[in-house]
Amino acid sequence: MLVIDSQVHIWENHRAGRPWPEPTTPRVDWPDGYSAESMLEEMDAVGVDRTVIVPPVWVGNSNETGLEAANTYPGRFAVMGRFDPTLPDVTRRLRTWLEQPHMLGIRMSLSRPPHSKLLDDDMLDEFWAACERFGIPVMIFAGRTIEKLRPVTLRYPGLNLVIDHMGCDLGAKGRDAFAKMDVVLELAKNSNVSLKLSMAPNLSRGPFPYTDINPFLRRMYDAVGPRRIMWGSDRTNLTNYTDCLRHVTDGLGFLSADDKIWILGKTAATVLNWKA
Repeated sequence: MLVIDSQVHIWENHRAGRPWPEPTTPRVDWPDGYSAESMLEEMDAVGVDRTVIVPPVWVGNSNETGLEAANTYPGRFAVMGRFDPTLPDVTRRLRTWLEQPHMLGIRMSLSRPPHSKLLDDDMLDEFWAACERFGIPVMIFAGRTIEKLRPVTLRYPGLNLVIDHMGCDLGAKGRDAFAKMDVVLELAKNSNVSLKLSMAPNLSRGPFPYTDINPFLRRMYDAVGPRRIMWGSDRTNLTNYTDCLRHVTDGLGFLSADDKIWILGKTAATVLNWKA
């Protein structure tokens, strides 16, 4: 069974030649950054075949570190890159986006100001239209502003959209984390919308197998099916990578063996067009 982790951050700390837009103190939990080699070691330990690199917001719109990792370890890494949708001539810039080696699409983090304002009105219409036209998958973390995606899915029904973290509130736990589930499932009535089952252990108030959140995952599964759900870890925000994977393999009794094949890898490979 092919196992793809659909969300991992790797990064280097701010340095000359690869600066962050707003240099800050390195993260206390990962003071030296997090390398492709560190991720590979963890992948091999738990049985993950491939990983989708999502460059973190603090590096700005640079995809260099991720693309270097994918070039060094082809077949193990690919990238959902960062892109500034406010740049002029977006359509021209996106026309060849997928021609970049190892680039699968675009990932946007619009959960907090000032970035969340980009979902207001029609500010990103050219961006959405270009992604739909050129078949560019877009992963989006909208957080508490998830409702603002309604007009996007209506105006651009052919847009390949992946809702990160199942549209959950990452600052909450248990039932509270899934407060916007109705909104998420309304968006997912569009068959081109997929859901990323990521960072699930952090949403639970309890230990593995995270029984307090599993009813919400069952509801999501019943609504969209396994072919539009992809597993991801967000490894550097977790304490236990193994349990995050075990949650799907052993902790969700309603999943069949075929369901797990889709959720753990085949959905990501299909939706993101990541061929062998």
